[in-house]
Formats: sequence, structure tokens, C-alpha cells
Amino acid sequence: MNAARMEHVSLIHACDEHLTKARQSSSGRSAQTVHGGHDHSLRQTILALAAGRELAEHDSPGEATLHVLVGHVRLRTDGDSWDLEAGDYVTIPPERHALAAESDSVVMLTVATSA
Repeated sequence: MNAARMEHVSLIHACDEHLTKARQSSSGRSAQTVHGGHDHSLRQTILALAAGRELAEHDSPGEATLHVLVGHVRLRTDGDSWDLEAGDYVTIPPERHALAAESDSVVMLTVATSA
């Protein structure tokens, strides 16, 4: 019997690793796709942002969610903003938005695409 190969990622280790990289990077961020890619309809990416850094306003990637793993971020659209802390999970509005790190933070971005 052939069992499907299970992928294993330690989110605790990944958060520590990517926060270290983000703090050392001139961009103040570090990311890793932990599941999916161009040939999958589901993509999950860990994104670390050093305090005070942000992802500038950009278009919505389609159906997506954001789960804050570490820290405190602010998700902002043209008309609203949400303060999110570790453990918070939100659906990203289907409009232009930005994400700012109020403290050193790591989020899990999940995006459903058409493969």
C-alpha cells in the first residue's frame, strides 16, 4: 500500500527563521511558500515583516485569508483598517489593500487560485 507523502513544516521554526531574515533584509521582509505554487489551486505562504515595514497597497490576489502567527499587523483598504494580533484570522477583502507590521510579525497568507 502506497501512502501519500505528507509534507511537514514547523511553523514555530519557520516564524523564527523568517523573522531573523526579515530583520536582516533591506526590504524588512522574508517569505516562503509552504504549500502550493504555480501548479496548485491552493497556495500558502509564510510572510515575515519587521516592525515598521509594510507591503504597499496592491490588488487582491483573489479569494484569500490571512492568519497572524506572531505579532501585530494592520490590514488596510481604501475605506477601512483592521488591527490583527497573533491568533487572528480574517478573509482579505477583494479590493486593493496594504499590510503593515506594527511589531515584528509573521502571517500565513492562503490564496485560492485557478490552477
